[in-house]
Amino acid sequence: MDPIVAALAKAAGLDKALAQFPGDVTAAAEQALNNTGVVKVPTDPAAEPWPPMRAGQGL
Repeated sequence: MDPIVAALAKAAGLDKALAQFPGDVTAAAEQALNNTGVVKVPTDPAAEPWPPMRAGQGL
């Protein structure tokens, strides 16, 4: 297993999952790393990625 993936899993509190299902943790990390280019980072840090949630609107 990649030591970086193991360190990230431990930092995320996935010690038990890492011990019981190391293949699944590795597969999840690979899938996440392969999709990093799809995530759109907002250019304005104050901008919200979706409209603010307000009760009663859009019903």
